[in-house]
Amino acid sequence: MSDRILIVEDEAHIAAGLKLNLEAEGFETAHVADGITAISEILSGKHDLVLLDVMLPGASGFDVCERVRAKGNHVPILFLTARDSDDARVRGLELGGDDYITKPFSIRELIQRVRAIFRRNEWYRQIPERGALLKIGSSVVNLEAYSAETPAGPVALTQKECMLLKLLAEREGNVVTRDEIIETVWGYDRYPSTRTIDNLIVRLRKLFEDDARNPRHLHTVYAAGYKFTSAAAEG
Repeated sequence: MSDRILIVEDEAHIAAGLKLNLEAEGFETAHVADGITAISEILSGKHDLVLLDVMLPGASGFDVCERVRAKGNHVPILFLTARDSDDARVRGLELGGDDYITKPFSIRELIQRVRAIFRRNEWYRQIPERGALLKIGSSVVNLEAYSAETPAGPVALTQKECMLLKLLAEREGNVVTRDEIIETVWGYDRYPSTRTIDNLIVRLRKLFEDDARNPRHLHTVYAAGYKFTSAAAEG
C-alpha cells in the first residue's frame, strides 16, 4: 500500500505540480486548498504525511498544525512556504512541524525530505528492546503514548520529547552528541539549533529530576552532548 500524502496548498499550479511529481514517485495524494478543510482532513487519520502551506485561507498553516497537535494527532507535517525567516522556521517546527522547506524549492530535495520523514517515522514507531515504558527516577514515561506518570501527576509529552528520551535510553551510558540528536530525532541540519535541544533537556529535567540543577539521569557532557542513566542503572 502506498504512503498517502495530503497536499494543503491554495495555489492551484503548485498543488498540481506536487501531485504530479509525488504520484510519479509512487505516493498517493489528496489535495485541499484551505486551512479549515485541512484540519478535518488531517484529523480523519487518512493521511501518512501532510505538505502544509503556511499562508492559507481560513486558517494559517501554523494554526492548522497547532490545532491538530492539540488534538493529539502526530501525522508528520512538512511546511512549504515562501516565509523564509528563521523566526517563521522556528515557530513552525516548535508548533510540531517535522520539517520546513521554502519556496521556490527543488522537487528532488522535497522528495528526499519526504522519504527521510517516512524513514524517521519508522524509527519513531519501533518499540525499544527494553519496552515502551521508561523509568526515570520516580517517573515512568510511556514512549508509545507520549505521556508520563510523575510524582506530581500525569504529564503529556511532545513527540520530539519522547523520541529524544528514546534515543538517549537506547544509548544509555554513552554520550549522544547534539548532531546525533538532530539527525535522529529531527533529521535535518538547519534546525533545530543546539539551543533548542538544550531547552528541551531543561524541560525534561524539570519534569523528571528531583533536582534539575543536579541531574541524576539526564547528564550534560561538556562540549559533547548528553548521557542518560536510568533508575535501574543508578541502583
